[in-house]
Amino acid sequence: MAILKFDTPIQFIKGVGPKLGDRFKDHGVFTVQDLLEWYPRAYEDRRAARSIASLKPDELVSLRAEVVAVKSYTLGKSRRKVYDLIVRDETGRIHCKFFRVPYKGYFERFKPLSKVRVIGKVTHYRGQIEFHHPDLQDDAPDTVTDDDIVVPIYPETEGVTNRQLRKLIGFVLDELRKTIAASPGDFEKLDKLPRWVLEEALLPSRFEALDKVHRPPKDATLEFAELKSPFHRRLIFEEFFWLELWLASRKEGMAREPGLPFEKKLEAATKLKQSLPFALTKAQLRTFDEIVKDLSGHTPAKPMHRLVQGDVGSGKTLVALMSALVAIENGYQVALMVPTEILAEQHYRTAKKLLEPLGIQVGLFTGSIKTAERAQAQALLDRGEIQFAVGTHALIEDAVVFKNLGLVIIDEQHRFGVHQRAKLKNKGQKVAATKGSKKTAEIEISPHFLIMTATPIPRTLAMTVYGDLDVSVIDELPVGRSPIQTRVGYESHRDKMLNFVKAQIEKGRQAYFVYPLVEESEKIDLKNAMTEFETLKEKFPEFRLGLLHGRMKPDEKEQVMRSFRDGEFQILVATTVIEVGVDVPNANIIVIEHSERFGLSQLHQLRGRVGRGEHKSFCLLMLGRAVSEEARDRVRVMEETTDGFVISERDLEIRGPGEFLGSRQSGLPGFKLANIVRDVRILQESRDAAFKIFQRDPKLSSIEHRPLRDELLRAHGLTSLASIG
Repeated sequence: MAILKFDTPIQFIKGVGPKLGDRFKDHGVFTVQDLLEWYPRAYEDRRAARSIASLKPDELVSLRAEVVAVKSYTLGKSRRKVYDLIVRDETGRIHCKFFRVPYKGYFERFKPLSKVRVIGKVTHYRGQIEFHHPDLQDDAPDTVTDDDIVVPIYPETEGVTNRQLRKLIGFVLDELRKTIAASPGDFEKLDKLPRWVLEEALLPSRFEALDKVHRPPKDATLEFAELKSPFHRRLIFEEFFWLELWLASRKEGMAREPGLPFEKKLEAATKLKQSLPFALTKAQLRTFDEIVKDLSGHTPAKPMHRLVQGDVGSGKTLVALMSALVAIENGYQVALMVPTEILAEQHYRTAKKLLEPLGIQVGLFTGSIKTAERAQAQALLDRGEIQFAVGTHALIEDAVVFKNLGLVIIDEQHRFGVHQRAKLKNKGQKVAATKGSKKTAEIEISPHFLIMTATPIPRTLAMTVYGDLDVSVIDELPVGRSPIQTRVGYESHRDKMLNFVKAQIEKGRQAYFVYPLVEESEKIDLKNAMTEFETLKEKFPEFRLGLLHGRMKPDEKEQVMRSFRDGEFQILVATTVIEVGVDVPNANIIVIEHSERFGLSQLHQLRGRVGRGEHKSFCLLMLGRAVSEEARDRVRVMEETTDGFVISERDLEIRGPGEFLGSRQSGLPGFKLANIVRDVRILQESRDAAFKIFQRDPKLSSIEHRPLRDELLRAHGLTSLASIG
């Protein structure tokens, strides 16, 4: 057999071959390294198997049992299939329920009286304990050779059993150890982390960590079950490290860019502040001060890249307008880009009201503006007469030219892609670089960037997603804003809820009804906007209703929102398209159906659609039928607090980072072992190490740092660090 290396294709491992190799490839395993990074999801301590009678909720346990029966049934109208494997031991019985099948034919191997091992978390559901999606292993005598060890448990995979994986990975690790012994120098190069980083963080070698994670020592402690052993820590550190190194390189790259030299001119911002009928909060003033220091506090000048997080209604827009005045007073133009036309119009009206009395000309740039008006606005912008431009994606069109763009403000930045932000950046200034009297090149001067989000993001997540930005947090609400009253309701409360909504509308208010689906689904038994729109028209014949959902054309959506804002509809029936950028001060009540289907942060964003006017506001969270106690408890968090940051922390703990952010929208990598909630301390350590490297060696040119540079360039398809940023 050929020498085994990390990059050896999976099908060339002894005992694999083309057929099994194809199964591995279906699961993203193409090489030896991919196989070794197929980490155990749990560990079964066979030294301490439990009995059914001793089980308690929320415990991760292992037990030996005998199959009683395998049953299946469907749930309600959804016809969703549930598989129920009932097992027993000498102390009792327990149900193992599956709401999805790992693979076709999965349950056929579990015959009555056959022996199984059940490994999983004990769940309390409707007054009894049971397992949901546990790992089930055949408890044959030859499953392991030693019954007194800690056994790794891998995710259940069609065509690849846990026994096969343990045997194959053990063989690969033994062969790699031979390769290391034969050529230790070559193998050291595979451990790309600098030696000083490993020593400072007290981390074992990468190979030793891989070996022990897959083959725990016989004296393994509870640390293994909790994925907190030194070997797990090493691999988790490295997963975080590569992300943080990338963020550090971006921050270093942005710091190298030439910026626009602003002076600390605050006369216009002070006039705006004095014209307001209320005082700014301490958090608003602190954030503005941080922005001013970014804009004017560096010699030589460098571009600001700052994220402002602020809860719904915290006053981010006002801080942004004050920041814009600093740029305008320095002789530059400002662009504010937002994701929807309705939000652009909203900001445009606010800016005209507050800035035009100060002599600032404001322009609006959206796709629906008539050609003649658009051409006129573009001409004014090109000449520098429009100083503050508000718009949607229309701002990045080639025809939109700034005379001297100095500050870019992006609202709800997660709605925009990297390329769209880059197009705005490219509308900044270009100056000639000269040598003597000759022009040698054209240097692009980046405008300053201020990015805003109303989605509160926990600090742990901000370190990973926005680690290349400086972060300000507006964590106070303006004085006088009354908290929105939130209540969780059940189907039995429906008539009472409808009567309450009717009473509010009769007082002259407006209401939202939000649904998780656009139309009826055969697969999921949930209320939907289109059907319920007709139902609500029957329930409220005296009121006018509007319908809004994501399948409508952009101009149709904009028209519906305008009509609701202008009071033509008393009730707006919608999906989550209203989550961002809808400001209707007269709407004081929102009903969210099947609230258990939404994340807490999304519920908080939806709740923020009300409470924007002078009227007392309400959020009614209606639960579906047959909702688990766990789901009820989760939604009740919304009754307990209106603090978006508290809610986001809870949401992150419950759903994890992937679901919290929504797949790849944020750029968060798919960690194989690391978990930013559980491993926050390791995340901070890896971040400190990555940023320390760039402080010591900004170009990663030293011998010990070159492997890091090469890996960064390879992973991101770049040719030089100069292209990062």
